[in-house]
Amino acid sequence: MNRTPAPRARLIALASGVLAATALTAPGATADDAVRPTAAQLTAAHTALARADVTGSAWYTDAATGTVVVTVDSTVDADELDALTKAATTPAGAPEINRTTGKFTKHIAGGEYILLPGGIRCLIGFNVQDSAGVKYALTAGHCTDTGDVTSLGTTVNSSFPGNDYALIRYSNQSAAEGSVYLQNGTYQDITSAGSPFIGQRITSSDPMTGVRSGTVTGLNATVNYGADGIVYGLIQSNLCSEPGSSGGPIFSGTQAMGLISGGSGNCSTGGTTFAQPVVEPLSAYGVSVF
Repeated sequence: MNRTPAPRARLIALASGVLAATALTAPGATADDAVRPTAAQLTAAHTALARADVTGSAWYTDAATGTVVVTVDSTVDADELDALTKAATTPAGAPEINRTTGKFTKHIAGGEYILLPGGIRCLIGFNVQDSAGVKYALTAGHCTDTGDVTSLGTTVNSSFPGNDYALIRYSNQSAAEGSVYLQNGTYQDITSAGSPFIGQRITSSDPMTGVRSGTVTGLNATVNYGADGIVYGLIQSNLCSEPGSSGGPIFSGTQAMGLISGGSGNCSTGGTTFAQPVVEPLSAYGVSVF
């Protein structure tokens, strides 16, 4: 993925010498202070991006630099890209714009593990339990609606769009194990849940694509799935995924990290994958991994 650095105000070394930083900033300020947008300016940029309503766009703020990072799929045309650029530009400068292959879609078809109404298949993310020891499966909210009867049991709660998570109560309580299958006869034990950080190595496990690894590239990302809705607060990564990966687990060692929501590309050419952070549904439903 090519990244074009966002225009930034910076100190310029001239042939006759270096212009002192004190000539560009107020006393006591730094160059970074002069170019970093305020929280209000970033909020305004995110609001403007949502109002632009461009299907196939996603965005987050780089916490280290304060730069708005916009990722677009192959369906976004030049005019839409221009509108996104204008919306995300702050007084500190233009956004970073990245284009990824394929189309942002909810990865819903062709998966395994959970058979849903209408013949749809998604994946179990993680098995969890409540304070009474009742066991459930966490999966993506766009896979199922509250009340749906699945191959595992009944969906007791589902949240999509806005969020992307759902809770299915196991009919057979003894079937749930606190681990992730690694597609080769072995299992990864999951003992806790965590919040990812930029650059963290993460792993997914999918019966179609196998065990894959990638890195976290963005946090608190918003993705516009078009008519299917907008989802907020997602993990953005260069981990590959394909249709059928929805709800699948993203983990780091023994820590649960997220549930695959969607993305673009595939595991042959690469792409972008978005995931629902797992700590949010754990808190919302009052459950924990085991």
